[in-house]
Amino acid sequence: MLEELQLRNYAQNTTRHYLRAVEDFARHFNCSPDRLGPRHIREYQAELFKKRKLSANSVGQHLAALRFFYIKTLRKAWSLAETPYPKKTRRLPTILSREEVAQLLQAARTPGERILLMTLYATGARNSELTHLKVSDIDSQRMVVHIRGGKGRKDRDVMLSAKLLAALRPHWRYYHRKSSTWLFPSNFRKDRPIDTKTVWYACQKSAQRAGLQKHVHPHTLRHCFATHLYEAGTDLRAIQVLLGHEHLKDTLLYVHLAIQRLNSTASPLDSLVLNDRPPDEK
Repeated sequence: MLEELQLRNYAQNTTRHYLRAVEDFARHFNCSPDRLGPRHIREYQAELFKKRKLSANSVGQHLAALRFFYIKTLRKAWSLAETPYPKKTRRLPTILSREEVAQLLQAARTPGERILLMTLYATGARNSELTHLKVSDIDSQRMVVHIRGGKGRKDRDVMLSAKLLAALRPHWRYYHRKSSTWLFPSNFRKDRPIDTKTVWYACQKSAQRAGLQKHVHPHTLRHCFATHLYEAGTDLRAIQVLLGHEHLKDTLLYVHLAIQRLNSTASPLDSLVLNDRPPDEK
């Protein structure tokens, strides 16, 4: 299965998640997965929903891994009628106001953690994209950040904030002794980038120190990046390119999140002329 994933140039995160899902499936039945069939897949799907309480989206990801394994690795048929995908839920993500983002950045425990959060918010990068940024990806001449090998193995450029560049320069001078390649090198191995869990932990701890009641993770700052750009009047197509979305419909999510645009739209109730006196009781 690993060989099939590599031949198709699947992303490292997808490869890891797919292999873990099939491994979990086999462990659940204590049996090699090539000996299991649709009946077992349906039973496993029910287990994920009822006992593990996973969301429909998470269950769908497990099924996608099993579908790849059966079709591409085992060369077997896969019947959607027998193993239907659960209907996805579409929830609006948490968004921080500009003031809350500032509180989050100021509450970072160390300068290193603060620059991680600043880069997430300034570029809209995904967690895995952030951790794999190289020093050479910071183009101060053109004032862009090159994000390479993003989702779908696609490269893109995003704007380089002057404020971020000023913060990155002392960071680079301090860390260039550890790595001449990675912008954010690991504290344990200079030839490796920082782990995504480190970025997640920095978000969690900074949110707690800032006293934010919202659940904050690295992707929250990506949502804030896009939403705040839209609120400032940036064209949706431009935001689509900056985020690396293949379809515009994925970017339309930020229309619903833009609270400033929402507040500027009057409710139809406000246009009605009503008598303030309550009706007489009969």
